[in-house]
Parts: sequence; C-alpha cells; structure tokens
Amino acid sequence: MSVALNFQQSGNPAAPAVILLGSLGSNLSMWQPQIHALSNRFRVIAVDHRGHGQSPVPAGPYTVADLGGDVIALLDSLELESAHLVGLSLGGAVSQWIAAHHPTRVDTLTLLCTSSQFAPAQPWIDRAEAVRTDGIASIAEAVVGRWFTAGLTEQDPELVARHIAMVKATPDEGYAACCEALSTWDGRADLARIVAPTLLIAGEQDVATPPATVAAIADGIADSVMHVVNPGAHLASVEQAGRVTKLIAAHITSNTPAVAQRSATIEAGMTVRRQVLGDAHVDRSIAGSTEFTAPFQDFITRTAWGDIWSRPGLDHHTRRLLTLAILTAVGNEHELDMHIRAALRAGTDPDELVEVFLHTAVYAGVPNSNQAFALGKQALADLTPKPEENTTS
Repeated sequence: MSVALNFQQSGNPAAPAVILLGSLGSNLSMWQPQIHALSNRFRVIAVDHRGHGQSPVPAGPYTVADLGGDVIALLDSLELESAHLVGLSLGGAVSQWIAAHHPTRVDTLTLLCTSSQFAPAQPWIDRAEAVRTDGIASIAEAVVGRWFTAGLTEQDPELVARHIAMVKATPDEGYAACCEALSTWDGRADLARIVAPTLLIAGEQDVATPPATVAAIADGIADSVMHVVNPGAHLASVEQAGRVTKLIAAHITSNTPAVAQRSATIEAGMTVRRQVLGDAHVDRSIAGSTEFTAPFQDFITRTAWGDIWSRPGLDHHTRRLLTLAILTAVGNEHELDMHIRAALRAGTDPDELVEVFLHTAVYAGVPNSNQAFALGKQALADLTPKPEENTTS
C-alpha cells in the first residue's frame, strides 16, 4: 500500500513538472541547489522517500516497487499525468522502476550516481541490522564520508557536518527498510523497457556507484547520454551543483516539445508580471489587447517577464529599483509612472524611491529625476486612503 509522501513544491505550477528523488539517508533538502535554480523554469517537486524526512515510516521491509508506487500515488494526487524524473542513488533506482513499469508517466529520466543492481545483498542486510540495533547515528559519518571527495571534505567541513546531521535525522526503521529494498533490487532486465529520453551523470571519485556502474545502465537504455563530473563523489549534485543543474535543465529543455516549452514560459512570465505589476494592471492590459497588439503582449510576457525578470541573479525587489532608475534616466514617464505605482502597491518603502531618484539625478540628470519625484508625489497622493475611506460603519 502506498503512503502519502512529504514534498516541497516551488516554481510555476503551470510549467513542466520535475520530481527530485534523493539518496538513501537524505531528505529533500539535499536538492536545495537544484530547487533554487530549476524553479525559475520548471515546477519543481522535491520528495522525501517513505521512511525519510517528514514522510511516514511504515514498518519494513520495503521494496523499490513500494517506493515507486508511492511516487505514482503522489503524481496522481497532484493530478500530474507525467513528469520529468530526477533520481540519485536510491532515488535513481526508484526512477528506473517507474520508467520501466509506468513509461507514460515519465517525460524524461535523469539518473545520478546510481545502479541497476546494488549487489551483493548481504552488506545491505547487515547495515539494516546495525541501524536497527545501534541507531542511524552509528553509521552517519561513514555514510557521508562516501558522499564527498577528500578535497571538498577538507575545504568545507560545515557542509559535511550539515549532511551528517541530515543522515542522523533519518528514522532508523525508514533507513533500515530502504537498505532492505536495495538488497533485493535488480533492475537490469528492465533497462531495455525504458523509453524515456535518459541522461546519466556519474562522479569520477564515486566509490559507491563508480562511472563503470553508471555506464552499465547507459549501455542498457537505448539512446541514453552519460556525463562524468570531476571532481565528484556520490553526492555529485552538491559537489558539482552548477554543472549538474545545467545538465539536468538542458536535458529536460531539449526534450520538451517546443509548444509546451513556449506555453510554460508564457505562464511563468504571466505569473511574474502579475507579482510585479498587480492583477488589476495586467487584467486591464489583457482586456485592452487586440489582434494588432497581441503579438507584443506575447513577446513582452515571454521575454521581459518569463525570461529577464525570472532570472535567479537578482530578486524582484532589486529589479524594481533598477527599473525605476533606468526609466527615470531615459525619461520614460508613462512606464515610470506605472512602475512607481506598482512598487508602492507592492509595499516598497517611499524612502527607497527617494534614494533611487536622488542617485539617478547625480548620474543621469536633474530634470528627469525632478519629474520622477513629481510622479512619485502624485502616486503617493492617489494611493493614500482619504480620511473618509477610513471610517467604519
């Protein structure tokens, strides 16, 4: 019987869905670098396996099929016909099972630092017994010792300590039961059944699932593509976060139909546009659109809002202030008035507008900044409730 998995959603709900399934002993926070970066373009759903993080901990043993069934149930509960699966280690085994047994639910498959069989079985059975007897804390340091290269371990002990704490927080029974799931896992015969476009990523220094092990999966999945990151141990998604994230994003994007990608960009752009300018303004723009102006509405939504304003390098508040400064500098009164009012409605402190306009006066000229102050003054007057509007009946 499936369990209701704990998950964290971010990004645009209308964008293509990406499911992140982590390693044995992890929780969804292990995907933080990918969550942040991928959420700009996709609907990102990071998941805790059963027995991990905040997910339920039914009594073991478990099987990989049990864990895969949990993910299928999650897709059903979110009303997702399909998703892009990204799995590392245990998450990679679960992802392989789903791709082989529920191929219509998988748009693309990305497998990191994993195997199609975690043989021999006995070390996994022994580890499960040790955890049930002595607790997960007894092996946490040894587990994380295989997750990162020696160089990163020496360079960033705080990162290592944080991941040791994550492993220690894993419920004993959940960890042990998932060890038992890996002890019986053999997906080698199923590799030929996987039809989803597949990307494989291995870590050069990964002793748990070395590149040769990952290459064996690549050999079994038709038209799959494999990359090896160096340096990189078992948690290559953390050690090589930037490279791995780019590979995942490129794989998903290149295998997403152009029409769906365009639609997702428009939806994402419209969401940001409403966040920045407000629903009332956007609704008026849409209502006033004609066949003649529709191409521009599409262009500005995709390019300005779906691309530039959605980039992760600057937050929306910083982009607001930059926009106000640029519009002041070039003397675009109509757009400046619109953005001043949008900023005030969104709660921007008027004192910040003063600083922007003063700074612009020094570098772009007093007359334009003087006009910006005039527009800001009028906007404040228009948006400040009148005394009679504060009365109560």
